[in-house]
Amino acid sequence: MRVRIRDASYWYEVYGEGEAIVLLHGFTGSTNTWNQFIETYQHQFKIIVIDLPGHGQTLTPSITSMEQCCHDIHVLLNEIGIQQFHLLGYSMGGRTALSYSMFYPEQLTSLILESASPGLSSEEDRNNRKANDENLVQKIEREGVRAFVDFWENIPLFQSQKALPPKVKEAIRQERLGQSKEGLALSLRGMGTGSQPSWWTNLATFQKPVLLIVGELDDKFIRINQKMCEYLPNSEMRIVKKVGHAIHVEEPFIFGTIVKEFILADKIE
Repeated sequence: MRVRIRDASYWYEVYGEGEAIVLLHGFTGSTNTWNQFIETYQHQFKIIVIDLPGHGQTLTPSITSMEQCCHDIHVLLNEIGIQQFHLLGYSMGGRTALSYSMFYPEQLTSLILESASPGLSSEEDRNNRKANDENLVQKIEREGVRAFVDFWENIPLFQSQKALPPKVKEAIRQERLGQSKEGLALSLRGMGTGSQPSWWTNLATFQKPVLLIVGELDDKFIRINQKMCEYLPNSEMRIVKKVGHAIHVEEPFIFGTIVKEFILADKIE
């Protein structure tokens, strides 16, 4: 289903009934990354998945900033009648989910961040990251999506995915190959880590329950999330053993169980 906002056309899907959970995918991903979660939990929750700008079936002809994307998601959810919800985001989707929680905290029941960060605290780091992202953009524009995917799936962040079953690895690859070079370029320029606001100094003001999930093999994000957990006043952190960055892909059953137990924790007597 689609919602038109400004010059953009956002693709979203809704499954099931119950408490609402909104899920946001990572860079080079789409709503498809949540298929197993949807299959398992659509009989327990209302699940809303959204293709972020530059990805999947969402059409965004112009650069969308993180702030604009969060506004668009806010408009989309209000338009389809989702007033109160749990928000779950993975990687880039986690940065988006955290940003949304800073702009629109009143609608959230809880926030769940998988392998996410609050951005970069120093202007120098942000400028360096924007320069690195621009190099990636030029690589995508020069060589095309397939060559970029060949490079991207071999970066250290995703090394643990080499051990996944061939069918799962192929599904991930096809999801990445389904992107457009124009979309990925717009995403990096508008919503890359260097382009988004830094939320480090705002974390202490967020009072809603927060669950941070990271993989045991993802050292960088363990360190980031340990620091985030110290700053967030109502947070807990779970480290999933023997997995890397994409816990929901590498250990979908464990990931889903952690998320379900967190959401239902306040309802268990």
